[in-house]
Amino acid sequence: MDSGNEILFVSSYPPRECGIATYTQDLIHAVKEKFGSSFSLKVCALESKNEKREYPDIVKYKLTASDSSGYISMAEKINSDKNVKLVFIQHEFGLFEGKYGENLLYFMYTLNKPILVSFHTVLPAPDDKRRKIVQSIVSASEGVVVMTKRSSELLQKDYGITPEKITVIHHGTHLVCCPDKNTIKKKYGLDKHIILSTFGLLSSGKSIETAIDALPVIANKYPNVIYMIIGKTHPEVLKCEGEKYRESLEERIKKLEMEEHVRFVNRYLSLDVLLEYLQLTDIYLFTSKDPNQAVSGTFSYAMGSACPVISTPIPHAKEMLSGNAGIIVDFKNPSQLAEATIKLLSDKKMLKEMILKALHRIRPTAWQNSAVAHAELFRKTAGNKFKIKYSPPEISLNHIKRLTTERGIIQFSKICRPDLDSGYTLDDNARALIAVTKHYELTGDRSAISLINTYLDFIKYAQQSDGKFLNYIDKYNIYQVKNNYVNLEDSMGRAIWALGDFISHQDLFPNYITRKAERILLKSTEALKNINSPRAIAFAIKGLFHYNHIKKNEDVSAIIKDYCDYLILLHNQVVDGRWDWFEENLTYANSVLPEALLFGYLETGEEKYKEIAKSTFDFLLSLTFSNNQIKVISNRGWHKRGDMKKRFGEQPIDVAYTISALDLFYQVFNEKDYKEKMNIAFSWFHGNNHLHQIIYNPVTGGCQDGLEEINVNLNQGAESTICYLLARLVIENYILIEEKIKMREFCFAPVRYNEIKTRSINEMTKN
Repeated sequence: MDSGNEILFVSSYPPRECGIATYTQDLIHAVKEKFGSSFSLKVCALESKNEKREYPDIVKYKLTASDSSGYISMAEKINSDKNVKLVFIQHEFGLFEGKYGENLLYFMYTLNKPILVSFHTVLPAPDDKRRKIVQSIVSASEGVVVMTKRSSELLQKDYGITPEKITVIHHGTHLVCCPDKNTIKKKYGLDKHIILSTFGLLSSGKSIETAIDALPVIANKYPNVIYMIIGKTHPEVLKCEGEKYRESLEERIKKLEMEEHVRFVNRYLSLDVLLEYLQLTDIYLFTSKDPNQAVSGTFSYAMGSACPVISTPIPHAKEMLSGNAGIIVDFKNPSQLAEATIKLLSDKKMLKEMILKALHRIRPTAWQNSAVAHAELFRKTAGNKFKIKYSPPEISLNHIKRLTTERGIIQFSKICRPDLDSGYTLDDNARALIAVTKHYELTGDRSAISLINTYLDFIKYAQQSDGKFLNYIDKYNIYQVKNNYVNLEDSMGRAIWALGDFISHQDLFPNYITRKAERILLKSTEALKNINSPRAIAFAIKGLFHYNHIKKNEDVSAIIKDYCDYLILLHNQVVDGRWDWFEENLTYANSVLPEALLFGYLETGEEKYKEIAKSTFDFLLSLTFSNNQIKVISNRGWHKRGDMKKRFGEQPIDVAYTISALDLFYQVFNEKDYKEKMNIAFSWFHGNNHLHQIIYNPVTGGCQDGLEEINVNLNQGAESTICYLLARLVIENYILIEEKIKMREFCFAPVRYNEIKTRSINEMTKN
């Protein structure tokens, strides 16, 4: 963490109970999790005269917002704090003293630090006083954040704010770990019930009575329905009127004889428990009666928990639930609410489709994506003085384990749920063997052993009597007809890569396991001599190199040389001054071709392999890296020589293969640019891409299947998830090395190519 790059949030903060306090806490947590070494985050907590609280260490200052005399003195104190580089104010009119919170202006105009303001509410048709205050707040700021497009439009239309000053960053939502509704219902004793719910701090503005009045009609159709009202009474309401509103609801429930259909959860819930309540909910009811409520974190959290939402038409709901991602009903209209609820419960197909649409709509607003958007805004506001460094999440096998059965790893998933009907492929099980073996090497996690055996057995099953391999196997363990009409050479190459890489780790496993892998590999050597696919050849070179590092087999060395000569021949047939490649097109898994040639150089010592490996790889990098981002070749259409490069349609597998190649090239050539590009490529998974959205889901441990023009493919299949793990393990080796250098420990954790490392400790320390 860089304590000199301090961002100070001016906001209410827990233990104060209010929506903005929770929002600020969630945002800070998300930014720290993703960019922990880039910024130091602190809070100036807003208090009232009569309420003093004990805060966590993150709270650096306290501002008594109800005391007009404190605004200027607090600003002067912050001005003298050299660590604070940016002040980020969370704005709500009721938080600050004066009409429409105008005393905030004393604070802002005294500050000499860059200021950002996040408007949590933007009211339409303001009077002159409110308009001038908002305009003054914006004028004193470098920029403002709003949470809906509607709020942005209002600032421009009703307040005269220029669009250049406005950034839309939606209210964040929490990712959840592949919820199983029935399992969670059983945990809470609700497995025989249909659950409707509402959550949040209770006040009359939530119009809970609308849902209660709709309940008799719903319960008549579905007698097992329970409506759960989750949350304490709002502290400010409690101070003014006590539990008057809750008691009125209880009286209403009793009058309607709905006692057995309503449950109050009148307590503070931890985030984990709250998300479980949302995940067991069948339909979330949002009944606010305030047409000017700009945003609601509550129904955002519900959507993120795969919970279909029926809502009144606040601006946030109209924006997020359009296109059948939810249902909108009129304010204070119980009959409409009952009708919509019954319709949704009675149409399972509609319910399922709505959940999927809602997930696709809400997922870009995940807190991780909000953190990326805010970090970029912080950097821009501070005049690019902040260097953004992505912090990798913990390594996880959770989704790989979820996808793996006793037969192998399932090919596809629907969001995060394994799709058994998609069957299994040799491709995925070969890649999984490599990734999980490396994970075991790094961590010693013995739960990986059973996975490794499963993947190795799958490869053995896929091998035919002639040494070749079939790729596609259905859920019943039967070879699919697809094997008869697709090219299987690449799959064979991947199998050899996996087997050779696994054998090179023979010291980690009992001899009988590695001998089994060796028998499979050697059985395929005759068939290997007849493959022509450049990528199949490249995959095979990688595997044979690793195998030969252990076995020193001259016949295998000869195969590697023949393969490399073939790649050189392909290169010489197409190379010219502007096209330094092996084919007329750049297609998929491109980086594996120069990477394989470099392995060929390490095996044979042939300088021409090294030279062409470097020139072709640098050519590829020139087409895939720009503006501090990687943009791999689009799967929408391959890049033909002389054509404009197509955009979008980026897949995790190509990013991961690029990282693998960069790793090898850095080790051999010791050029700093390769290592820098490795980190840039890895940050693609965590939001450094054209959508500024995460591709890897740190909660499920799965990687999403692709980056498109305007959305991320949310399905988390085997290929993507395994390839992320391969990339993550490469990066982890460098993290460990850097940590050991810092600790002055002159010994390395296991790294794949120790015998070919050209860098000394001194050279690495200089870098």
